[in-house]
Amino acid sequence: MWLLTGIAATAPLGAAVAANGPFGIDHRIAYDNSGIWARSNQKALMGATILTVAGGSLALGDQDKLGDTFWRSLDSMAVSSGVTQGAKWTFQRERPSQTSNPDRFFQGFKYESFPSGEVTAIAGAITPFVVAYGDDHPTVYALELLPLYDAVGRVKTRGHWQSDVLAGWAIGTAVGIWATRRDSPLILGWLPGGFQVGFIHRF
Repeated sequence: MWLLTGIAATAPLGAAVAANGPFGIDHRIAYDNSGIWARSNQKALMGATILTVAGGSLALGDQDKLGDTFWRSLDSMAVSSGVTQGAKWTFQRERPSQTSNPDRFFQGFKYESFPSGEVTAIAGAITPFVVAYGDDHPTVYALELLPLYDAVGRVKTRGHWQSDVLAGWAIGTAVGIWATRRDSPLILGWLPGGFQVGFIHRF
């Protein structure tokens, strides 16, 4: 709900009349690549997310709840990103920076607007933490502001349509929930046993 409200808030009222796309909500809004919405900030968030999740997994191992959650977050990011890339190759949608028509799907493999890979990855990264800690520590739900920010930013810089970021958020969340329900982290099971200990516990 936060995500939908935030994205809708970026659109002029008159633009909704021309909305289209798979959910009937897609339209280009005024381009904004400045201040908090600068593309460089979105890239920094994505980079920080990857470093935090990968670093936390390697540092903590799977010796406690926090470390286990980091590994499940890593699983979620990796799997959801794979799912999203497959969807991009399948739907081949043009970005709003490439066309004003949100219904241009199946235009070739160089078009990868649907769904948003960044929003998917960030939503996938935070969901295991929300599931693991949200009931006992409700402030953890504030992590949802991260994919919300990236979603709004991607729409403002015309990197994605509204339905792209909503679909990405849904995929990341769904895969994150799947990752938390596994008996053990997926990627950790493929690695040598030493990774279960983590660098902090080892040294």
